[in-house]
Amino acid sequence: MQPCQCEEKWEQLEQIIDAHRGQPSALIEVLHQAQELIGYLPKQVQMAIADGLGVSLSEVYSVVSFYSHFTTKPKGKYQISVCKGTACYVKGSPEILERLEKELGIKPGDSTDDGRFSLEVVRCLGACGLGPVMMVNKRAHGLLKPDTAVEVLKSYK
Repeated sequence: MQPCQCEEKWEQLEQIIDAHRGQPSALIEVLHQAQELIGYLPKQVQMAIADGLGVSLSEVYSVVSFYSHFTTKPKGKYQISVCKGTACYVKGSPEILERLEKELGIKPGDSTDDGRFSLEVVRCLGACGLGPVMMVNKRAHGLLKPDTAVEVLKSYK
């Protein structure tokens, strides 16, 4: 049985778990390291972590689902974050998000079938003066309109 579509990294995951075996207090640290290694936290990985740390699967899942940093789905090569903080919202971020959803064929929290893009909504990117703003990976793009947001995406294709 394959643990997940990351079998080549399973040995490294076991090493991370072994370093914290039986230490429930290390849960968040182990989740961070596992997600850094694999890119996301599928159920099989969560089960291995729960078993290794001696916590329930429901406890692991509750931490994974509570913190927005963790994801149970693979992220795209280009991670798009659209700001819907107050300043960006009133300057048009809902229209930008709608246009990106249409252009990519996905909703926030999903990735394109080719694994190129993933889309998420964030509450504030701290660039209110440039609103509406979106990030692609770690690069900010501001003063957007729906058409310019699509043009930004085209530069990553």
